[in-house]
Amino acid sequence: MGHYLPFYIRHAAYQGYDGIWLDLEHRAMDQREVQAILMFCYKHDIDCMVRTPTLEHSRLYRYLEDGATGLMVPLVPDDQTARRVVEAAKFPPLGNRGFDGAGLDGDYVIDAWKPDGNFTEEANRETFVIVQIETPEAVHNVDKIAAVPGVDGLFIGPGDLGRRLAISGEMTVEQVIEKVSQVAKKHGKPWAITAGSLDDLIKHRKRGAQLVPWGGDFGLIHVLKECREQLDEVLDGE
Repeated sequence: MGHYLPFYIRHAAYQGYDGIWLDLEHRAMDQREVQAILMFCYKHDIDCMVRTPTLEHSRLYRYLEDGATGLMVPLVPDDQTARRVVEAAKFPPLGNRGFDGAGLDGDYVIDAWKPDGNFTEEANRETFVIVQIETPEAVHNVDKIAAVPGVDGLFIGPGDLGRRLAISGEMTVEQVIEKVSQVAKKHGKPWAITAGSLDDLIKHRKRGAQLVPWGGDFGLIHVLKECREQLDEVLDGE
């Protein structure tokens, strides 16, 4: 999802989807719109994974404060960058996230400020960090990236990766998928990838991918195309 479409969240939850990937890397949305989307997700009991447009420390954990279930961070090239993300997204001792508790994730202080509560431990356990493997450098460093405590999964971005590999000529996307899947298995972490077709989705699942996004708000293009074709058929018959 990359547009402000509250109804889409409700329908995704109604159809039994586990979560929504909110793309803020390539889509324009102000902070209040993001907060509203995350609240709608909370209301309709569907998780939201935010693909972030920044590595800024406080902005990363603001998405979690506003209710994101997890972060997907694009173009992570090495383990140092992965550690910076974990530092922002996780509370001590795993990271260095600032504590507030006044956001949606802390039930607006009701849960987070309980004297006997364990908000920070729950937040570390119940939120996730996924880093994207999209460059040859990231492929070379993927074992070190996966070994970073607090990195919960690896996401292959075949679009960006394929273009960069075509320039470097080092490996193919298929070889990278095999390498990343083996590294993820070694470290006991899930891996993910986008699928361009149903056949790709099935293939990736058989290879062990645990997160393969499917469907999106741009699917409305196909609805409009189908309706236009139906209208043309009706109108041509008049």
